[in-house]
Amino acid sequence: MAFEAANTFWMNILLTAIFLFFVALIGIIPFWFLYRFSDFMYFLMRALGYRKSVIESNLKRCFPDKDDAFYKNLRAKIYHNLTDILIEGIKALSMSRRQINRRHKILNPELLEDAELKNKSIIAVTGHYGNWEWGSMSASLQSGRKIVALYKPLSNKYIDKILMNKARKRSGTQMLSIYETSQGFEKYAPQNAVFLMAADQSPARGQKDRAYWVDFMGIKTAFLHGPEKYAQKYNMPVVYIDIERVKRGYYEIRLETLVSKPNDWAEGEITALFAQRLEKQIRNKPENWLWSHRRWKLNS
Repeated sequence: MAFEAANTFWMNILLTAIFLFFVALIGIIPFWFLYRFSDFMYFLMRALGYRKSVIESNLKRCFPDKDDAFYKNLRAKIYHNLTDILIEGIKALSMSRRQINRRHKILNPELLEDAELKNKSIIAVTGHYGNWEWGSMSASLQSGRKIVALYKPLSNKYIDKILMNKARKRSGTQMLSIYETSQGFEKYAPQNAVFLMAADQSPARGQKDRAYWVDFMGIKTAFLHGPEKYAQKYNMPVVYIDIERVKRGYYEIRLETLVSKPNDWAEGEITALFAQRLEKQIRNKPENWLWSHRRWKLNS
């Protein structure tokens, strides 16, 4: 046991060192060159058929009337989106504030100061669409509100700590583990905070009984119960974050009020409203969503 623990420790140290090397390397490489590397990764990912069966299964569920040419063409675009997001996620650790503000621009941050939202904590929901990761930095830099971003910690605690510390120092965002969600809402809800939640992933099988089942992409789909639960518990308005890629490496974000009085809505209705809004965005440009996730695993 002691030998295995020591091996795990040194393996984590090695992986952390390799990670830091690539972070430093990518930090000095300009964006235009990084996207050439993303193109190379795209060809590798496509050649190896990364999660091809999962992607095709998801596409055929959502677009059952399409032909093989449609699936093949869309899968190629999905791979390109995925490699760009991976590269941009690492590049985020060395981006300047000016770069973040230029490349992930919130078009209407003043919405957070509207009468219905001012002086209240807010839940801002989005999907894994486009570059959602830069939002944890751009929100703090452009909104003037306290930002609390919920995230799933990495298994390598050393890399996770580096990522979270860099994100916090770069923008001032408070990073909150999803395993501390209840404590985080209790602590920050009274502080006029904005809680960022990407809420479109499939709930774990152990959460199946607490999930809300709504119509999404023409399928009865389980959604995480958290955003609606905490919105109603703390009487927080819910804002939708619409992320659109305007060109490679540049995104525009538009905020929309989904619900201003959450306790006026019946159980499951806020979640259904979020699902409908996200579906509208996905159907507009499906290639920008994270199709490689086993979204409908609870249906099988």
